[in-house]
Amino acid sequence: MNCDKYLRSAPGNPLIRRRLRALLPLLPLLLLVLGGLPALADWPEYRGPWGNGYASAPGDTKPVGLPLNWSETNNVKWKTEIPHTGWSTPVVMGGQVWLTTAPMDGHDFYAICVDADTGAIRFNEKVFHSDNPESLGDAVSMNCYATPSPVIEPGRVYVHFGSYGTACLDSGTGKALWQRTDLPCRHFRGPSSSLIIFENLLILTMDGVDLQYTVALDKRTGETVWKTPRTAPWNDETTPGHPTREGDLRKAHSTPFIAIAAGKPLMLSAGAKASYCYDPRTGQELWKVHYDDYSTAPRPLFDGSLAFFITGGTLRELWAVKPGGQGDVTDTHVAWKSKTHIGRYASPMLIDGLLYVTADENYFTCFEPATGQVVWSERVPGRAAASPVYADGRIYLCNQQGTTTVIKPGRTCEVLATNTLAGGFMASPAVSGKSFYLRTRTHLYRVESLPSGQGTPASGK
Repeated sequence: MNCDKYLRSAPGNPLIRRRLRALLPLLPLLLLVLGGLPALADWPEYRGPWGNGYASAPGDTKPVGLPLNWSETNNVKWKTEIPHTGWSTPVVMGGQVWLTTAPMDGHDFYAICVDADTGAIRFNEKVFHSDNPESLGDAVSMNCYATPSPVIEPGRVYVHFGSYGTACLDSGTGKALWQRTDLPCRHFRGPSSSLIIFENLLILTMDGVDLQYTVALDKRTGETVWKTPRTAPWNDETTPGHPTREGDLRKAHSTPFIAIAAGKPLMLSAGAKASYCYDPRTGQELWKVHYDDYSTAPRPLFDGSLAFFITGGTLRELWAVKPGGQGDVTDTHVAWKSKTHIGRYASPMLIDGLLYVTADENYFTCFEPATGQVVWSERVPGRAAASPVYADGRIYLCNQQGTTTVIKPGRTCEVLATNTLAGGFMASPAVSGKSFYLRTRTHLYRVESLPSGQGTPASGK
């Protein structure tokens, strides 16, 4: 239902229109009760409905019913080969699974829709083309041209390939409703930061070696609403106008997180040399903390009292920052820092008053969020790039070798299961109902508890 169109055609009395508009937030719930579309996308963006890796709303203890064990032959409903290469997290809604992909030469950029029930590819749309894509260089093993994850909402899916293009697609036809190719940024080693939606805004993060900024587009039209440059002190020019390593120390790959503090929305965004807090409605920078690190990738988190940032790929420190203040609050609002097994890629997770961090070199660590004290730090199989998911009282941690380690959160580390699929994980998992949608380097799997634990992956897919 096109609500805005309906309101424009509603009776001319302004009071009637205001009352109708006030009822719009209840429309998704009404549709759900009446058997219509779900109120929310099952997995609308990277890290899920709340941006924190939870499959259920925080505090909801009702079991989801996800499987504990699987393999190539057990609990796999279907397995579909995905052409080309992509590390983007699948997004799921209305029986559709959307993801992005691109050939390793970087010339073409695709959006793919997979039928959630059958695994069949519904749409495979070439959205953008580049005559002269920049090489991934020495990052070819850890990045590709389709790393940013899309976001989905009723009727629309938004795909992003960094400076190569951003588009809004009709999820029913796969065709573009609007496109932008005029948001410059030299990613140097490929785009990485994922999209987020806040209210009527689609927010992009463009942290390249030449330009660094965040920008919000009107999600209905694609027009720019606000654009805010990063204000970090670079201090990296050996000679004026010539930054070290072509500006490599200025780039980052993180995705913003929307937090609510004192009843107001805040956008936490980690960049090179600094992490920031913005007003997501206006793009105004409220405060920042600065550090001597870059290539930041993990997504920030907020526990109601502290914001958590990982600084980047060199120092790899975890910082806890008190919200509030104005300008540079590094000397006044940093509550604690830690260097204990901090990872470069996977985002942290908060569960029942404990903070969990995945290090790419085989460690999983539990912290006290208020103090930074280490509760435990244990080795887990493989090296992690994907961010973990929490459901049914379990943490699911996927690694680059294809193993998912299932861990019971708490003050001791208890491994419940290990499960392996071929291909290895770079993309983070998605959840819909009782099913995982797991993207390996080559395939997309639907994994769920099946009768007798048996699965019948589609041959040749």
